[in-house]
Amino acid sequence: MPLETPEWDKVTEWVREYLLDSTDPYTQLRHADFAPEFIGGLPLTAVSSQNARVLVQASRRTIDGQVRLLRALVLNDRLRNLPCVRDAEEYLAQLERDAEAHTSQDVFRTHLLRGGAEVFLDRDDLRETLRAFVADDHKSVLLVDGEPCSGRSYTYTFIRHIAQHQGFRPARVLLGPTVTATKVVRRLTAFVSDPRTGAAQQAAADLDDPLPALDEAVHWLVLQATGADDLFWFVLDDCDRLDPGSDVWDLIGQLALTIYEYEPVRRAQAPRLVLLGYGESMRQLPYELRHSMCRDRARTAGPDDVRAFFDRYVREQPPPSLAALVAEEREAALAGLVDVAVEEVLAAAGEADGGAAGNPPGGTPGGPGGPGGESYMRRLGTAVEGAIRVYRALG
Repeated sequence: MPLETPEWDKVTEWVREYLLDSTDPYTQLRHADFAPEFIGGLPLTAVSSQNARVLVQASRRTIDGQVRLLRALVLNDRLRNLPCVRDAEEYLAQLERDAEAHTSQDVFRTHLLRGGAEVFLDRDDLRETLRAFVADDHKSVLLVDGEPCSGRSYTYTFIRHIAQHQGFRPARVLLGPTVTATKVVRRLTAFVSDPRTGAAQQAAADLDDPLPALDEAVHWLVLQATGADDLFWFVLDDCDRLDPGSDVWDLIGQLALTIYEYEPVRRAQAPRLVLLGYGESMRQLPYELRHSMCRDRARTAGPDDVRAFFDRYVREQPPPSLAALVAEEREAALAGLVDVAVEEVLAAAGEADGGAAGNPPGGTPGGPGGPGGESYMRRLGTAVEGAIRVYRALG
């Protein structure tokens, strides 16, 4: 799982203070064992803060580049004697796990994210839909539907995982009744623009006028994203929470069409649009996009999904204590572990209290039913992660 934005902010600060605090940054990077061809492609100056941003941005494009950067920081003589080196070492270990998964696993089939700390249950259809969406340059819009709290926003967790391995950056905006088209454009602009250049502020100022300016802002936004070093996916989450009269519906149509129009011109760098919670009964997207869309429908995971997960997990990582058993005894022991894990997880998530398969007790599929209104899918994921921690402690 990739580092979060605050974590990359820390990395950028370390790079500025300890790696590139020099009037000769190219020599500094050569001493840190960065490849000459990589160094030669960096537009470095005498300003260390700008150089730090350039180096971090260039390194983030690949997992190997991220690992190389964190390794250089961990080995830096000045940083490794400071308490913050422990954070750098933790980041490096996390990225090294990502790099290992990138080379040894089918990342579209991964069920444990963030170095095994976060579980992503089921969603086999989504996994293959995403595989096809990534592979087809002519697909520009992904729509994910489903009942409320069935795991549509959960989709974003997996998109971030795939982004780390496929080389794109998701830019997510949460929607709601009070969100306007102007707010959405401003948020997306902040993702694709360096605020230090003033471009984001200028675009925001241009939105003081009504819809004609919005149309211009959308084209400017997509142009900026297409010309950026990074490949962006715009993720609009909770589309079903928009008011029917919201101007965000018009924005979504304009944004989808503009991305579609840019795609043939600069296919490799054109952004893509992901709409979470966008049902088939909602406002139809422009007709031109009919062959450019992929669809997925989220559903709440149930007992069979939990059993399938643990059945696979315990056989892939059996406890060492079972190694001496003969095949039949070992299989029986593994089956027993699966039974216990499933029973405990369903009880912890609330299933054992009387809910139907995949439903919270006394609630609708995937709807609120736990403490504080927490959705069943979230309770289920938390329970599975807890069971994994217990299982690993068995030795």
